[in-house]
Amino acid sequence: MLVYLRLFKESFSFAFNALRNNKLRTFLSLLGVTIGIFSIIAVLAAVDSLDKNIRESLSALDSNTMYLASFSFGPTDVPRWKRETFDEISYNEYKFLKANLNGAEHVAFQLFVRRENIRYESEQVSSINTVVVSNEFTDIQVLEFEKGRFYTESESNAGRPVVVIGSEIAKSLFGDFEPIGKKVRLYGQKFTVIGVVKKEGSGLFGDSNDVSIFLPANYVRKRFGDNNKNFRNIIIIKPEKDADIAGLKAEVVQLMRNRRGLKPDEIDTFFISVISGLQDAIDGIIGTMNLIGWVISGFSLLVGGFGIANIMFVSVKERTNLIGIQKSLGAKNKFILFQFLFEAIILAIVGGVVGLFMVWIGTIIGNNLSEDFEFVLSFRNMLLGISISSFIGLISGLIPALSASRLDPVEAIRTGM
Repeated sequence: MLVYLRLFKESFSFAFNALRNNKLRTFLSLLGVTIGIFSIIAVLAAVDSLDKNIRESLSALDSNTMYLASFSFGPTDVPRWKRETFDEISYNEYKFLKANLNGAEHVAFQLFVRRENIRYESEQVSSINTVVVSNEFTDIQVLEFEKGRFYTESESNAGRPVVVIGSEIAKSLFGDFEPIGKKVRLYGQKFTVIGVVKKEGSGLFGDSNDVSIFLPANYVRKRFGDNNKNFRNIIIIKPEKDADIAGLKAEVVQLMRNRRGLKPDEIDTFFISVISGLQDAIDGIIGTMNLIGWVISGFSLLVGGFGIANIMFVSVKERTNLIGIQKSLGAKNKFILFQFLFEAIILAIVGGVVGLFMVWIGTIIGNNLSEDFEFVLSFRNMLLGISISSFIGLISGLIPALSASRLDPVEAIRTGM
């Protein structure tokens, strides 16, 4: 055992000295590996960061939450002309499902409306995200409040002119003054501010709650009517804990078909989208991005590996005489093999470490420039980078090392002379 440890130590020492004595060549050789490792780990880190931020954005919602609408949130086989003939989801259908649907913990109604301007005295915020929902919305998408509260069921049903605003909206309109109880102007009418949503940062899907306002759906319904072509309606369904999701979805379909009087041979005139399906689609996109990153970065690694192999062949050629002298003095083939193999592996690992360092610096810069998007370099990716660079060094140096270890000492000395 001690003999092998000594062999490793001496081989490592020879390899390290050879690299140190040829600094320019060493730098040029590891440059290819550095670029390759930087490329692949940077791509993986970017994809992991995107995946992490997307999942955090969706964490406020139950993955089994369903969205019932006259349009599809994803790809569909129903042609566009057919979809355009579907009736809009109605408030009465929301009330019907809320009263008859089993297995649903909460059912909420939402209208997608255009962006609006909100004013307080001389201050105005233009084109803000306006979320028009029933009171159950806060039970489905959990909202944390900096001040105040969400509107109650009675306020929601009556369509009271009350509004909940995001933290950035509150800051823009009121500055350091207390916003609760203040009257803001919206839709040409005064609304009472009853709540301020806690700051959460920008979202990846649409506008953040920080720059949004929330108001009762029934206010907009009473003001503009149920048949306004500028609005799109949806029903949001949150299943009970441990509910049979497939069964609940089938129940929604059956209730809606009965409500709309659809015949057995007629297709559904509505769509049900589930958050978990969106997550599956995101997983597929993330997987594709990872694959593309591997393919693109693989070419860089291939070039780096060829560069190391080329330099190792040159190194063997230059040190042929030294190899002959070492073997004539009793050096074993294993010693020569490990000497060149270690040289290639050290070269690749150093290049990999430099590449990882560059990615780490990039994540720090990215996090400093972006307040809301977090860039991450996981330990798994760091370990992967070191492993890949070691493997590249091993493969690139194996053939040159084998050729060096098999040299005949006499021929090696004569060739070197």
